[in-house]
Amino acid sequence: MVSIAFAGGGTGGHIYPGLAVAAALRKLIPCRVFWIGAGTGMDRSIVEGAGLTFFGIPAGKLRRSLSLKNFGDAFRVLAGCFAALSILRREKPALLFSKGGFASVPPCAAAAFLGITVFTHESDYSPGLATRINLLFARRVFTAFAGTEAFLPPAARSRVTRTGNPIRREFFEALPERGRAFLGAPQGRPVLLVLGGSLGARQLNGLVRDSLPALKEYYFVAHQTGPGNDWDIPPDEGYRSWPFIGEDMPHALAAADLVLCRSGAGTVWECASLGKPMILLPLSGPATRGDQVENARCLEKAGAALVLDGTAGPETLLALVKLLARDGARRESMAQAAAAFAPEDAAGLLAEAIAAQVQRGAFSQGEAGGI
Repeated sequence: MVSIAFAGGGTGGHIYPGLAVAAALRKLIPCRVFWIGAGTGMDRSIVEGAGLTFFGIPAGKLRRSLSLKNFGDAFRVLAGCFAALSILRREKPALLFSKGGFASVPPCAAAAFLGITVFTHESDYSPGLATRINLLFARRVFTAFAGTEAFLPPAARSRVTRTGNPIRREFFEALPERGRAFLGAPQGRPVLLVLGGSLGARQLNGLVRDSLPALKEYYFVAHQTGPGNDWDIPPDEGYRSWPFIGEDMPHALAAADLVLCRSGAGTVWECASLGKPMILLPLSGPATRGDQVENARCLEKAGAALVLDGTAGPETLLALVKLLARDGARRESMAQAAAAFAPEDAAGLLAEAIAAQVQRGAFSQGEAGGI
C-alpha cells in the first residue's frame, strides 16, 4: 500500500484542514497516511486523535523580525530537517503534502532532498513565511483566496491552483435542528454564535461581556469563550457559554443566524461554506502579520461580512448587530455572498490532485520496471 506524508502544524488551523484532506484522500485510493509535525504542543494529540500515525520532530518558529530567539530556533529547524530525513527515508512516501506552519518547513526540505514530490497549501490571503520557503521545494502550490498568486514570485505562479480551504466533511452534513438542541436555543429565537478561540479571545469576550444585555434583546447568544479563559457569566434563557464546543461545532454553526468571530482562515471558511453572515473582529497588532485583517477584508469586499477594527467598543458591535437583526434582506444577501465565496469542496479537490499525482508516479515507475 502506498504511503503519503502530511506535514504542518504549530496551530490547529494548520492541522484540522490537513486532516480533512487526509480523510478525503483515504476514500479515493488505498493508502497509508502519516503526519510529520512539531514534537511539542498540540500536534500529536490532534493527529493521533484522528487515527493517523504521528512523527514528532524539532521545530523552530520562523520569524520575520530580528530576535535573539531566531538563533536557537535556527538549530531546531536544522535538527528538524535531519529528523524528517530519517523518517522519510524509513517510511518512503510517494508524496508529501504540506498544510503550512513552521513545522512544515523541515519535512518539505527533506522531501525535496530525497526527490519526493511536494505539494503545499496556503490558507490565508497572503502567504506566510513558511509557504514562501516551501515554494523552493513544492511542485504545486494550492491557495484558498483568489489573488494570492500575486504575492508569489512570477516564476512560481504557473504552479498555483486555487482550491479554497479544506474543511471537515461534517460541516457539509451538519443539521441545524441538532445544533439548536445542543445550544439550548429557545424555539423561534434567532441565534448569534460567538466563536472565541485560544488565541486572542480576550478582546472578543470583553466585547460580549460589555454588550450582552443588549445582544440578548435581538438574539439567543451562544458563546465559545476559548479554553483557559476564565468566564463567570451564568447561563439563562438568552445566553449559554462553553470553553470549547468541539465535535458539535458543525451543527452549532449550521444553527447560527449570525456569527461573530475572528477571521482565521479556517473559521471564516467554515462559516462561508455554510452560508453564514459574519461580523469579524480580526486579530491585529504586533502579535500578528496582519493575515486576519486581510482575510476579513476579502470577506467584506465579497459582501459576506461586516468588519470591526481593533479599537471597536461595545457600541460599535451593537450597532452592527442591530442593523442586521432589523434587516433580514441584508442578512440574506450576506448569507448568499458567503455561500458563493466558498462553493468548493476543497478537501475533495486537494485529495483528487494528490491521488492523481501518486497514480501518475506509480504508472511511471511501472513503465520503468519499478513495479
